[in-house]
Amino acid sequence: MNLMKISSLPLALALVSVAALAQEKPSVAQPAQENPPAAQSAQTSQSASGPKIDHAASYYHFGLAHMYEEMMGMYGRSEYANKAIEEYRLAIAADPSSEYLNAALADLYNRTGRVRDAVLEAQEILKRDPDNLEAHKLLGRIYLRSLSDPQSGGSREVLKLAIEQYEATVRIDPKNPDNYLLLGRLYQLNKDLLKAEGAFKEALKADPGSDEAVINLAYLYNDEGDTKRAQEMLNSLPEASRTTKIYSAMGATYERQKDYKGAIAAYQQALALDKTNLDAMRGLAQNLANDNQLDGALAQYKALQDADPQDPQPAVEMSKLYRRLGKLDLAMESLKKAEPFAQDSLAMEIAYNEALLLEAQGKFDEAASVFQKLLARTTSPDGKYSAGERSNRALFLSRLGNLYRQSGRPLLALDTFRKIVDLGGEEAARGYQEMIDTYRDQKQWPEATRTAQEAVKKLPDDRGLKLTLALQLVDDGKSEEGIQMAKSTLSNDANDRETYVSLSQIYARLKRWKEAEDSVNEAEKLASRPEEKEYVQYFRGALYEREKKYDQAEQAFRQVLQQDPNNSTTLNYLGYMLADHNMHLEEALGMIKRAVELEPQNGAYLDSLGWVYFKLGNYDQAEENLRRAAEKTPNDATIQDHLGELYAKTGKLKLAAMHWERALDEWGKSMAGDVDQQDVSRVQKKLESTKVKLAQQNNSR
Repeated sequence: MNLMKISSLPLALALVSVAALAQEKPSVAQPAQENPPAAQSAQTSQSASGPKIDHAASYYHFGLAHMYEEMMGMYGRSEYANKAIEEYRLAIAADPSSEYLNAALADLYNRTGRVRDAVLEAQEILKRDPDNLEAHKLLGRIYLRSLSDPQSGGSREVLKLAIEQYEATVRIDPKNPDNYLLLGRLYQLNKDLLKAEGAFKEALKADPGSDEAVINLAYLYNDEGDTKRAQEMLNSLPEASRTTKIYSAMGATYERQKDYKGAIAAYQQALALDKTNLDAMRGLAQNLANDNQLDGALAQYKALQDADPQDPQPAVEMSKLYRRLGKLDLAMESLKKAEPFAQDSLAMEIAYNEALLLEAQGKFDEAASVFQKLLARTTSPDGKYSAGERSNRALFLSRLGNLYRQSGRPLLALDTFRKIVDLGGEEAARGYQEMIDTYRDQKQWPEATRTAQEAVKKLPDDRGLKLTLALQLVDDGKSEEGIQMAKSTLSNDANDRETYVSLSQIYARLKRWKEAEDSVNEAEKLASRPEEKEYVQYFRGALYEREKKYDQAEQAFRQVLQQDPNNSTTLNYLGYMLADHNMHLEEALGMIKRAVELEPQNGAYLDSLGWVYFKLGNYDQAEENLRRAAEKTPNDATIQDHLGELYAKTGKLKLAAMHWERALDEWGKSMAGDVDQQDVSRVQKKLESTKVKLAQQNNSR
């Protein structure tokens, strides 16, 4: 094998043979033509009793080698590197016993990209001196560098070799904390968490004031899910000795605990110590967004953008925030700023967010085209995908299918969702849920039930699918069977929160109000995170509204909005409830307008907006929004009823009668749990009265 030829290859290609080299017993003998004449002369001057050392010649050639190294660094010319290597060889020939010279040559090989030669040289040193610290460090650095090289694939064998070298360094130099830190990170990368913890503790023992050791231990505990222990580790440092890094690690730990206010405070303290710390700025921006402090988050991302205008990520995050605020034009403008600087996965993220904006703007065909391109771009020829790739494809297919649903193309939607099922794995459950929802939208109840049964048969351990089937069974009149299926998912752990929420919905559909409230109470006991409590509180409000306990419902909804003022679902529900009962109409209008700003294509929100305008006597705007709502959700009986009320009020009796007939028809296709019989009776009476008036008008002509 031609060693010189291999050494001239790029690093990533040279590393392919690194793992194999570790198992070989290479010889340092070079081809005769590669040994300079002076080296040959020095080698031939050795006597039988051992090598003859010429210190003067060795120092002379080492000095020249060092000079050429400096010139190489100053001018970046390869010939200086070659001259330095030649002088090191001459120096070694004059003093073959010098491990320092051998280590310096090996290091130079490594720095100039001659990785194979560096490995061979270091291995030869270790054959002669197994405890040579510099040689172990050099090999460790080479293997470590290969792990971060994108073309090396992060080989498990190379990781093992790196660990072996750093295990040797801590054995030889047990008081150096940096070696323990590196070894701990390698153990962590190798999923050997107990050894990683031991290494980080040894680093802390070697340097009790090491914030790096504390931070690494905290992150290790975070990765294990033990955020309490991580927090205790960080808090063990006195405040006076806490650095920006420590406060940033605290922020990350609080974020893992969903304690966003705690994370915000920690990142603010990090920035108080170092206003230019970009990582702390990113952490602060993210947690302000998590805590629904959107204006503050925008300000932080703007500062990040100003600090590094060529970093596209802040612009992407700002776009997401603008979309949450309903400022769609600003959101698109921010995305366009990020596009020129984005590559690979970020470019895909930008395309995905662009599609979401197009969808929010009602440009369904354009949004669908973007998702179709993303799917084409991520298609594997052999149909095989990693877990991450499957997740991405499922996300793209889900959004595309829902676009088809919104634009009135249910068959295309179903075909798209079936492709999610075909992906298999955890994604199949998502595909089934989407298919069931589509059938329910179309009021195709038998198909919804059959799909739910197929899903549970195929994925018997999926809690969500069982709860969906339980609801279908209740709607099919098999109430007790449905309740028992829902209860069968209880496992006496925090995941039971989902089951109790579903049981509450089931009992509410059956008008078993006490059991519904008891189930919500059980769900609330299991809610620990702010978003979980918010979710349960919303369902409590919806339950009270169905029970006609409007004061309690309003209180529950307002508590949700205190935590998340931009919760569009709650804004709409509370605004509609207030408008429907002629209460606080101006406030109701503000809430619903905000919900529509956040989701301008949501048919239910547009219906609420039209209804509150009707209550305020603004009939033109009422008609505009109610008609838009009917276009988006033509099968909604409530929207048809509202149009009937509007046209009756404005004297358009034929239109009123037509929409009331449509409302009764849609209610007739609906499940009993979705229909309030008082509404049905009211509309029937109004329809009959209107028909009488129309007949009288015809007779009077």
